[in-house]
Amino acid sequence: MKLLEVRNLKKTYTTRFGGSQVQALRNVSFTVDSGEFIAIMGESGSGKTTLLNIIAALDRPTSGEVLLNGRNIHSIKESEVAAFRRDNLGFVFQDFNLLDNFSIQDNIFLPLVLARKPYKEMHERLQPIAHMLGISHILSKFPYEVSGGEKQRAAVARALITNPKIILADEPTGALDSRASDNLLKLFSDINRLGQTVLMVTHSTKAASNASRVLFIKDGEIFHQLHKGASSNEEQYQKIADTLTMIATGGIRHE
Repeated sequence: MKLLEVRNLKKTYTTRFGGSQVQALRNVSFTVDSGEFIAIMGESGSGKTTLLNIIAALDRPTSGEVLLNGRNIHSIKESEVAAFRRDNLGFVFQDFNLLDNFSIQDNIFLPLVLARKPYKEMHERLQPIAHMLGISHILSKFPYEVSGGEKQRAAVARALITNPKIILADEPTGALDSRASDNLLKLFSDINRLGQTVLMVTHSTKAASNASRVLFIKDGEIFHQLHKGASSNEEQYQKIADTLTMIATGGIRHE
């Protein structure tokens, strides 16, 4: 079942004094089925973060459409966009975006507080998520009192607690050591197996090898894609590495 459709997306930026234009995205089209785990890869400046920001309704395309469950997210009134993001999208960022003066629990509750959910419901939603993520013992602590891996799991809990249609992750392992990264990637795989759709931007070949499909962006276009299928993480890792080499050396484009 199609959950997300990106159609002929273009994004052009005009330099500050209007002297020139930069085309960040050009004719990007792809679909995401419900329950997929997709990684987006590309060199710095390739357009992958611009794409994620447009899908997140944090930026608007120059032309093209992004449809979530058939609804064009960029036709939503400006006054309703924040509520739309809160109700439909979960965000996991490289730098966690936790508030130091809030406990871990209160950080996780924040989107539900903004949605004016009753405390009883917030607590009922949190307990199974905290147990699954292994953070029940740190809920009363503050972000500066826990490790980077624990902060990232708290950020994942905050993303999950709204029951989002899709989780958007921007370099989620970028600030973590190798052990914490491995734990987070296993966590993403686990929640994906439970049916959660995940779209992740990453530079990490190891992170991308956990996804069911990898989209490669070059010069603002979808250059290639890899389906994992029955491949192991190790086999997929090698395929991704080979594709990145092909992109870097100007190899032949594959549709």
